[in-house]
Amino acid sequence: MSTTTTNNPQPSLLSQLLQIPVIVAALGYLVDMYDLFLFSVVRVPSLKALNVADDQLLNEGINLLNYQMAGMLIGGVLWGVIADKRGRLSVLFGSIIMYSLANIGNGFVTSLDQYAILRFIAGVGLAGELGAGITLVTEVLPKEIRGYGTTLVATLGVLGAILAYFVADLFAWRISYFVGGGMGLLLLVLRFNVFESGMFKHAKERSVVRGNIFMILTNGKRLGKYLMAILVGLPIWFVVGILITFSPEFGAAKGIEGINAGKAVMLAFSGQVGGDIVSGLLSQYMRSRKKVIRLFIVLSLAMVIGYLLIPMQDLFSFYLLCTLLGFCNGYWTLFITIAAELFGTNLRATVATTVPNFVRGATIPLAALFVSFKPDLGVIQSGLVIGIATAVVALLALYFLEETFTKDMDFVEKE
Repeated sequence: MSTTTTNNPQPSLLSQLLQIPVIVAALGYLVDMYDLFLFSVVRVPSLKALNVADDQLLNEGINLLNYQMAGMLIGGVLWGVIADKRGRLSVLFGSIIMYSLANIGNGFVTSLDQYAILRFIAGVGLAGELGAGITLVTEVLPKEIRGYGTTLVATLGVLGAILAYFVADLFAWRISYFVGGGMGLLLLVLRFNVFESGMFKHAKERSVVRGNIFMILTNGKRLGKYLMAILVGLPIWFVVGILITFSPEFGAAKGIEGINAGKAVMLAFSGQVGGDIVSGLLSQYMRSRKKVIRLFIVLSLAMVIGYLLIPMQDLFSFYLLCTLLGFCNGYWTLFITIAAELFGTNLRATVATTVPNFVRGATIPLAALFVSFKPDLGVIQSGLVIGIATAVVALLALYFLEETFTKDMDFVEKE
């Protein structure tokens, strides 16, 4: 009599990372980043096509960016609550439909008012993509490798910003918006194969309160963690929303003419691809989120100072610093991951969706400060003051956050 032993080998790292939810979340973030940063790339040509005078390009650009960011603030709360109440998939479907149709609409605008309304609607839609995707990835992957999964999402996402530059370089700005909307609608088809997070299903079966943001706002400990998580990301969006988006103005203040904002965005996000990969792998190697984030914030501050103060007269040196700034922004996904890991399953999507959007929304007060400082301090000194302040605040906030690398994600927050 013989017996047969059946071996059940553990799935490989690659096979776990290439699960449908991980791939679809990564592709979704690619389309999200394309649409989010396309405005930065086509800001000047689109505004000129709408007959905006050269001396108003900066002010009108900030105004439209503020509409987009205001939409993301509202959308962050809306989609986060929906993701915790109705499931991660509901957001992955709803948000992509909204921002895809809004970006197609951007290609038809004929006035600044239309542009502002559609940037606002697009912002609401764009707000849900990353948080829901990161939440899903952290819940479907084992804790030992979830950092690799979020790194994959971040890397493909940043490639979307680079793609925005090349599409805008090849086609007119209106066509570029159509391409972004079309990619989103195509991705929608793939999402019908995505399965819901098992942790969310488990929390739903336990009938716990889900998606109640007041559980954060009325609890001192949770509120403290929440605010600290937001502050950690401020330097990233200062660099993207101010230094890179308005790179032509900073270049002119240094005596460098001919800077292309779209090219600066593309190079910054090319650098961020490398930063995302390095920070993700380094976090896995060091088994720490906080140590790596701290390193990147310090590097970012050094690059901000170099970008603003190093004398230069040539485009190559300026674009090189844009690339290095982007690399130091490579802790973006680690910062969102640590925010998601801090909270239980019944609030995780609310946190992971609202935190990055409040950071993005911080562009509004940061831009307002920049504009108010500029008459007295000038472009360079205004940027320097705000850049140092955001880095110091981020480092202090990070100090008070717990390390989450080995934290078990299958838990809920009690009322």
